[in-house]
This record gives sequence, C-alpha cells and structure tokens, in this order.
Amino acid sequence: MNAVLQPSACFHCGLPVPSGSSWNVTIDDVPRAMCCPGCEAVAQTIVDIGQSAYYRDRDEYAVNAADATMVPPELRLYSNDDAQFARDASSCEATLSVEGIRCAACVWLIERQLTRLPGVQAASLNVATERLYVRWSRAECEPGDILQAVRQVGYTAYPYDAVRHGERLQKASKTLGRQLFVAGLSMMQVMMYVAPAYLAEDGTLDDNMASLMRWASLLLTLPAICYSAMPFFQGAWASLRARTLGMDVPVALGILAAFFGSVVATFTGRGEVYYDSATMFIFLLLCSRYFELQARRKAASALELLQHALPASASLMAGFPDHRATTLVPAGSLTVGDIILVKPGEAIAADSVIVEGSSALDLSLLTGESAAQRRKMGEQVPGGAINASAALILRVLKPARESTLSDLLKLIERAGSGKPQIAQWADKVAAWFVLGLLLFAIAVFAFWSWHDPAQAWPVAIAVLVVSCPCALSLATPTALAAATDSLLRRGVLIVQPHVLETLHRATHIVFDKTGTLTLGRPVLRQIEGLGSMGEDACLQVAAALEAGSAHPLAQAILAAAKEQPRTHAEQLQEVQGQGLEGSVDGVRYRLGNAAFVAAIAGPPLGDTAVGMQGMTPLYLGTQGRWLTRFLLSDALRPEAREVVAYFHRRGKQVVLLSGDQEALTQSVATELGINTACGECLPDEKLDFVQQLQATGAVVAMVGDGINDAAVLSGADVSFAMGSGAALAQAHADTVLLSSQLVSVLDTAKTAARSMRIIRENLAWATLYNLTAIPAAALGFLNPWLSGVGMAASSAVVIANALRLRKV
Repeated sequence: MNAVLQPSACFHCGLPVPSGSSWNVTIDDVPRAMCCPGCEAVAQTIVDIGQSAYYRDRDEYAVNAADATMVPPELRLYSNDDAQFARDASSCEATLSVEGIRCAACVWLIERQLTRLPGVQAASLNVATERLYVRWSRAECEPGDILQAVRQVGYTAYPYDAVRHGERLQKASKTLGRQLFVAGLSMMQVMMYVAPAYLAEDGTLDDNMASLMRWASLLLTLPAICYSAMPFFQGAWASLRARTLGMDVPVALGILAAFFGSVVATFTGRGEVYYDSATMFIFLLLCSRYFELQARRKAASALELLQHALPASASLMAGFPDHRATTLVPAGSLTVGDIILVKPGEAIAADSVIVEGSSALDLSLLTGESAAQRRKMGEQVPGGAINASAALILRVLKPARESTLSDLLKLIERAGSGKPQIAQWADKVAAWFVLGLLLFAIAVFAFWSWHDPAQAWPVAIAVLVVSCPCALSLATPTALAAATDSLLRRGVLIVQPHVLETLHRATHIVFDKTGTLTLGRPVLRQIEGLGSMGEDACLQVAAALEAGSAHPLAQAILAAAKEQPRTHAEQLQEVQGQGLEGSVDGVRYRLGNAAFVAAIAGPPLGDTAVGMQGMTPLYLGTQGRWLTRFLLSDALRPEAREVVAYFHRRGKQVVLLSGDQEALTQSVATELGINTACGECLPDEKLDFVQQLQATGAVVAMVGDGINDAAVLSGADVSFAMGSGAALAQAHADTVLLSSQLVSVLDTAKTAARSMRIIRENLAWATLYNLTAIPAAALGFLNPWLSGVGMAASSAVVIANALRLRKV
C-alpha cells in the first residue's frame, strides 16, 4: 500500500522541504522534491539502478533523523536488572567510558549535566582514566537515561570495556595529533604572509600586495578554524546547550572574535587582521591540550596495565595426566578443577595451584614488587601473575572472574571515582571565573570603544585569550592522578579520592599490631642453652623433629634452621597441644611445652611457666637432660621503626590498638617508642577508641590488616589495609597496600605531603597568572598572539609541575 505522501514533504524521507530549495529527482517522469542533497543523491541512485518500483510499492517513508534517539539502540537494551549495574534493592551503579574528553572542563560539564538528572545520586568522572562512575535510583532512572544525558552535551558514554577503551584512547590521541599538525602548518604559513606587514611599518608595502597577503592569510587560516579548532567549538557549544559557561566558552569566543574581526577587515580593506594571532592561539592551546592528554595517559598507565593483565584465553588440558594435549579456550570459561598449561611469558588466567613444575613469577602488577618470586609444586599462584621462566601445569582454584586480579580490578572501579574537597573547590572557582571573565571582557570592550575604538577589538580578544581557567581546573586532578599512578607502581592502590588530602591533615596514626606492625607469624627470636649441647646442634635436632609439621611454631624453627644441615627423625609421635617426640641419630628427644618435656628430662630448671617479654617458649630435652629453650614471638616488621619514627617527626600522635594480650602489646609499643597502646581490644572497642578521638577534633588514620578490622577501618577518617589474596575483595579501607609492606604507608604519607605542596603551588600559580595577565591585557599591554602564548604556557606549567609526582 502506498504511503500518503504530503506535497510539501520530501518524496524520499518525508521531512519538510525548505522554501526555495531546488533539490529534486524525476521519478516515473514526475519531478519529485527533495529536502536535502543527501536524499537527492540516494533517490537518484535508486532511479539509476532501475529500482523506481521502490517508490510505487513502499508503505512508508525512508528512515530519517526526525525521531532518532541520542542513545544507540543496543545501549537501550541495558536495564536496571542487569547484574553489572545491580548494587542493592533501591539503587544501581556503573562505570562507563566516555568519549570526547578534551580537558578538565569536560569533566565539570558532564558531572553537572548528570547531577541534574532525576534519580542520579552520584556522578564522578576521572579525568586521568576518562571513566565515569554513576550511582542512581532504580525507581527514577534507567541506564539509557544516563547515556542520553551524557550525549546531550556532546559526549558518548558506554559500559566500560578495556579493549574498546584502549582503542578509543589511541584514536583520540591520533586525532588530536592531526589537528595539532594542521594548526602548526597554518600558523607557519600565515606568519610568512604577515611578516612583510610587520616589517614594512614605514608604509613601503603596496596596498594591493597587502590586500593579497590578507586574502592568502584568510585562506590559510580556514583549515585551522574549521578543523583544528573544532574541540574548542564543540566544548563551548556543549556548555551552552547545557546552559552553563564552560571553560571552552571564552576560548571559542576569543578565536571567533579574532577570526571574524579579521574577515571583516579583509573584505572592507580597513582595520587590523589577526589571522596570525588566531592560528598561533589555536596551535599553542592544542599543544597544551596534547601535553595534558599525554600527562593523563601517563598518569593512568598503571591502571591500564592492570585492566589488560588478565589473559583472554588459556591452554586447557582436558585429559591430564593421561593426555597432555592442550585446547585454547576463553579464560572466562575456566571452572574450578580445570588443568591449564602456562608457558613462559604468559599470564596466569585464574588463581591456581601448581601441580607440576616450578618457576619464577612476576607479581609486580599485583604487589608492586619488581623482583620475581619462586613458586614450586603445591604452592598457590594468583591470577594475573606472569610466568617468567619455566612452563607450569596448574589446577584452577577459582574462576577467572573471581581471581585476585579481578578482585583488584573491582577495587579499581572505585578508585578515582570521586574528588577531594580541594578539587571541588577549584572546579567551583573555575566555573564562576568564566562568568566573571565574560562580563569583564564586555566591560573592557565598552571602555576601549569609548577611549580608543581602534584598540577595543584587539584588547577584548586579548582578555578572552589570555585568561586560563583550565589551569585552575588542571591544578588538582593532574597532580592527584600523577601521585596515584606513582603509588600504584609501588604497590599502593588508592581507592577513595580523599586519601592524600586527609592523610596530610591527620593528627593521629593508629596501628593494629598483628600483621601490621608485626609480620603476623612467629619467628625464632632467641636460643637459651640449658645443657652442654651447642645451640646449632639443638636447632638441628629441633628442625628434624618439626620437618613434617605445618604448625606456625614449627615453620619458625624450620625457617631459622634453613642454613643448618638436616638430619632425619624417626618414630615421630605428636601429642596434640603439647609437642613432638622422636628419635634423631638413635637418641630420643621431646620438643614442646615445659610439662611435656619434663616427663623425660626431669624437674624443670627455674621458672618455665611463662616466656620472656610475651614470647612463646619451646623446650627441647632428652632422657634426664634439659637441652635448650627456644623463644619465639611475632617479630616486628623490619620497617616498623622507620615508619613510626617518621610520623613522630611529623608531629603526629601514634597509637597502637591490638587484640593481643596487654603485656605483649605494651612490649611492642615500648620497642617502637609508642606512648599510647591498648591491648585486648575487641573490634567494637577499637572503633569506640577511634570515635572518641574524632569527637575531640582529631583526624584519624587507621592501618590494619583489612579483615578483622573492617569496622574501625570504615570508621577512621582515612584507612589502610594490608591487602593480600582474596582479602582484597572485602577490603573496607580507603587504601590497599598491595605489597603488604608497612613502608608503603610511609611512601603514601610522603607522597601526600608532596602532592598537597604541588597542588598549592599550581593553584597559586594559576591565580597569580590570571591576576597579572588579565589586567595587563585589559590595559592594552598584551596583544592577542602574546596572550595566546601566556595562556598555553600557564597550562603547561601546571601540568609539568604535577608530573613531578610520577617520579618514584
């Protein structure tokens, strides 16, 4: 059935035909009106290939853009019921990639647009990684609404995918590089044509030649205006559509004012032209943005490495051990119990245990530790580790989606998803700055129009060009991104945005003991001889007796005796909770508590009821003789003294909270020089202690093991968890120490101090620059091209200063 076609509508698509248009195509010997050249070309092609029957038989118009949605149809398929968006019964959250980020102004614009959307509870865009975190109400909002809101201000958002995200970043970098090249080429050519006018100030330049050079400059400026300057125009238009004044607005106005003022002067033959200023400004500003883009890429490099660390495939051994043929399968299809082969240089797809072989593993992406670690048969290996030397056969313990690296990536989804107060302050100041600048430029133009009309236009352009709101917005996020990247490469994952700022302000540093200030496992601290047998010989016998035990005390004895020659123990018997008995070289020995050893060694010598200074005693004896006493305790971490001393020097109050015995807690505190220590604290008592400090105005930083201290880690102003293995997924801390080294807390504190100093330097520089440069331009001391140099240089100084934080 034929469509009911309106005579005033385009015969191809049905849209209204503009008045005075001449587009038409003869179809079945009748001229048919078209609304645009595109419809005309398509319709003519249909006729030329002999398919005019299409128009006779159709029952509706061809597809047009009248009802096109801002969101691609495939993205409309996402709903609140999707598992990747689910958070709880009332809200959802997602991490999205955003295309089209040009500078920090884009971040402000997108966040402002989303916070206006009904149902959106939080929206934060990380300028370094170009990833958007959004949380919204199930009842009021759908994922498609969020995607549409982002697109309405000129950007494209989609659920995060590491491969697509990497390809898009590479494409954006190439596009900006081409725009920079075109702007540089235009600038150089235009400068060649304007140079004679600058040199011939005595009037020797012929009027016709001057006019010719102006027209040539106009043609050479067009590529820079129509192609290279598009990021600024797009950003300004997006801001205006969102009814806000973004930082691209004064930039775009400055470029357009210089260009169209020059065009008018070219056509009329009167007045000054500023083609050189316009092209130079575009080139310099693009240089600054290219510099900023590379800085963001570098700052996010460590996170990107983690995103691509898990392999997409694995070599499955379906018939092991009878058959060793491998089949390449998707890593996501691996299940618990699968046997996989990992060749040298390959990444391990999932948390596994070695069933055959031994190799060195590169764990640097997971822990920040550069030295390879040896793993042998029976030991577990985390997903994401790199096999550095020999082939391994592994049995999968967890699916790839639940591997150590996947848990780490879930934390990274949270990392950088917010802004500290200082960054929010800078964004607000920059937003008001743009409005004030536009009003000031209008006032300056009005004054110069009255005072010296010939100078009104160039002075107004200079004011718009010389201002640098970008420096204010770049000051904080660039520094924080660089600091975060530096710390991640040293095994410190910052999950919450306020960590560096809050840690720098912290007044109290609270440490847990076991696993934090101490290693969390017993070590042999002292050997006391009780008979004539030498210490080395006693240690050798003890190691022989403990060789087959998995008890933590046995492992401490074996670790201490690793350099001693081993002998073999026979007739071993273990008495639960008391110790071991066995024969070494034909002699019967007992190793255990005092009462157990006294049964063959005789009455105890002196006071053997307790250990020394909270240490655990382990006795060795033989028939009728006491031989030695081993004193074991949870040893301090090697770096514990250095970390505590650093915070003391910085004027912080250091506190030790522990669930261990009071005597042992006080012993550790005395050894480290900690004045305030509380032992036998339950988890809720630790939280009460921290809250009491906060009630007095203290800013508390808490360092714990991330498992038993979940409540107090969440309650502290800023917190650190000693993360390892599966504990990463349950970490309640603001920061996870991937390397499980206490010295990382010290590194973070030092980086926080440097970051705050550099942020203050950047904000001071941006403020001083604008307070100096804008009045200078308003008074006519700066011409437009020199203003462009100053504006670009101001942003470059801020970025270069921030990148100093990337140095390890």
